[in-house]
Amino acid sequence: MPSPAESFLTHKPRLFGLAYRMLGSRADAEDVLQDAYLRWQEARRDEIKSPEAWLVTVVTRLSIDRLRDAKKEREAYTGPWLPEPLVAEEPASSESPERAVELAGDVSMAFLMVLERLAPEERAVFLLREVFDMDYPEVARMLGKSEAACRQLLHRAKERVREGKPRFQVNPAAHRRLLERFVAATGSGKREDMLALFAKDVRFSGDGGGKVPSALRVLEGAERVVRFYTAIRRFASVRSFTYRHAEINGEPGLLRFLDGELDAAITLVTDGVHILEIYTVRNPDKLRRIHVS
Repeated sequence: MPSPAESFLTHKPRLFGLAYRMLGSRADAEDVLQDAYLRWQEARRDEIKSPEAWLVTVVTRLSIDRLRDAKKEREAYTGPWLPEPLVAEEPASSESPERAVELAGDVSMAFLMVLERLAPEERAVFLLREVFDMDYPEVARMLGKSEAACRQLLHRAKERVREGKPRFQVNPAAHRRLLERFVAATGSGKREDMLALFAKDVRFSGDGGGKVPSALRVLEGAERVVRFYTAIRRFASVRSFTYRHAEINGEPGLLRFLDGELDAAITLVTDGVHILEIYTVRNPDKLRRIHVS
């Protein structure tokens, strides 16, 4: 019989994937898993029929409680709040939490931002049912609700996700080409190059967390976003920006360095021709866990 630690490690990637999608924060997800592990050690395991179901239930309920508190904190957050990025310079190994999250389904910045529209229990039901493919009786037991209530929660969640989920699927090679054009256009400071690249209704979201400079609200429209990058270009004229391709939340993205120090993790939403959304995480607390060679 496996030890408590061995049994927990078997299910850890799945539990991490659930907690991270619930919370949008690797740090918070790891805290939830630590709490779940402590409860697992103290549990009467001889009375538990399915360790996986028991652990998923505990992680789900802990995540719901933590998300309720987090939503209050995010309301007082300085500027736009963005998820903590999961970054791999090279394709992550099959054993890593990042790869386990990706293989379980969409974990892109855009998708996590759509999930932010959901109430905590809606988010839990949607993830358990749509991403982790659990049936309604399982979901109902995990949340302590009736199947009918869970179906209603899922119906509301799916409507909100459908309203906000990006409609385009772009292959990684095309996505990387757009990233290269983005670096060239914003680096040149040429207005016409940026306007040709950005969709007319492009949106820029920057997360500095009040700790480093960033736009304090979401910028909408190509003209506003171009002005923003023109201002950055003037700043960069006396300092050095460099970029490195990386896998960010399972998609091609960029790590930006300022004078050799990691400055931002950048992901884009694109239709393959134009850039529709730009997500830039600069909050140092959210970049601290990114390790680059």
